[in-house]
Amino acid sequence: MADTSDTRTPAQIEADIRRRREVLAETLDEIGVRVHPRTIVGDAKARAVSHVDHTLGRAYVQVNRVVSDVKAQLVDEQGAPRLERVVPVALVVVGIVGLLALGTRRRKG
Repeated sequence: MADTSDTRTPAQIEADIRRRREVLAETLDEIGVRVHPRTIVGDAKARAVSHVDHTLGRAYVQVNRVVSDVKAQLVDEQGAPRLERVVPVALVVVGIVGLLALGTRRRKG
């Protein structure tokens, strides 16, 4: 059988009840802050910003890698342009721009 006798004085019991009420009040205040709409919206915004920053960071790394790869194809080790590769690329770019300009001019006319 369990011992149910309490050896505390009434003053100790009252002090214990007072401490427990204070802890309970703090806990309820904390829960109130956590479930407040502003807190929920703020947390959602922070998660969204973090996700966007992470995604943009990964995209930046990918673009930087592609640019470096393209640059390595068009420039030699000393930094001089490789004309045998630059000239064809430049001609293709000029051709595409010319075709786009003709297409735009035909639609307007």
